[in-house]
Amino acid sequence: MNPRKSLHISRRQVIRSILATTAFGVTSKFGTGCSSSTKSQAGSSGGAGKPLVIGFIYVGPKDDYGYNQAHAEGAAGIAKLSGVKIVEQASVPETTEVQEAMRNMIEQDGATVLFPTSFGYFDPHIIKLAKDYPEVQFLHCGARYEEGKHPKNVGSYYGYIDEAQYIAGIVAAMTSRTGKLGFVAAKPIPQVLRNINSFTLGARSVKPSITTQVVFTGDWSLPIKEAEAANSMADQGIDVLTSHVDSPKVLMETAEKRGIFSSGYHANQGKLAPKGYLTGAEWDWVSVYSNYVEMIRTGKTLMNGGVPHLVRGGIKEKFLKLSPYGVAVSDKTKKDADAAKAKFLDGNMVIYQGGVKDNLGKEVVAKGKDLKQQDGELEKMNWLTEGVIGKVSS
Repeated sequence: MNPRKSLHISRRQVIRSILATTAFGVTSKFGTGCSSSTKSQAGSSGGAGKPLVIGFIYVGPKDDYGYNQAHAEGAAGIAKLSGVKIVEQASVPETTEVQEAMRNMIEQDGATVLFPTSFGYFDPHIIKLAKDYPEVQFLHCGARYEEGKHPKNVGSYYGYIDEAQYIAGIVAAMTSRTGKLGFVAAKPIPQVLRNINSFTLGARSVKPSITTQVVFTGDWSLPIKEAEAANSMADQGIDVLTSHVDSPKVLMETAEKRGIFSSGYHANQGKLAPKGYLTGAEWDWVSVYSNYVEMIRTGKTLMNGGVPHLVRGGIKEKFLKLSPYGVAVSDKTKKDADAAKAKFLDGNMVIYQGGVKDNLGKEVVAKGKDLKQQDGELEKMNWLTEGVIGKVSS
């Protein structure tokens, strides 16, 4: 155990204990679980000369070239806005430690809006804290808010990043020499399966016979397993590698060392693979978080209905973007990829058109029934599309 970390946590707990026992419980929880001081701060939303304090919590380091870095870049973007104060904590596991981190941000830092970003933070941790602090707004990336089931001060946001993965699949297929693509993924949850499937459908839209080999590592950050999977794929003749893990860093570096192509995820990993990096599916959290700040500043909240409980968007809504094309991408490939991007921008692209089959031959999207990006069925995805080699298993 890191003694510095242990001392740090103990000090925070001592501070909370002292505050909780102050005369008449200035920060004690009376039934609602929210202190009088917290209520005042939450209600102000940064008004009356007070800054709007927003907390961000990451499951990994802020410079991971991946999921956490993308969110940290978003936080840094809104930190530049006047009247906004950002507090952050990185490398917080998906355990009760995140509850401690959230409490500290609320009670010590005065945060009235929290973005606990990792998938596993939502249930039970955010749900529990939201009940304890009903006037603090908790916004989670990825979960799907359900009215009547989840507290009213909880919201959900996510982007249709599979749009960028679809385009990246086009680039991968047109660049591949072997017709074999590889996808290293953490867990077979709907968001991950949707990325695998959209990447493959994009690839097969230009090369119908191309395949995508998928390997699930079992967790969001397992660099040794990720490197092993990348090397195994290279050994099998796979020549384009992409992923859905927290940090694609080791995968991009391994692909570059093996002399195969790579397609990034979350953030721009072009610097890690200057020869083989094709493009990537990137988040644009600065845009998303700026929109939240704008709404909250005007007095809108999740609780009064001014802030939507479920926020989604794609390329058109500036939730995401493509990494710049790499040196290995041909002009013809760029033209075809840009044409697909234009269809997403004008709203004419449908990835999941009627007649889609899974990789076991079962029809999963009925003929004549297109599933558009907003369709809730896509957020319950539990299958792999035709052309994917692998199975949905933990």
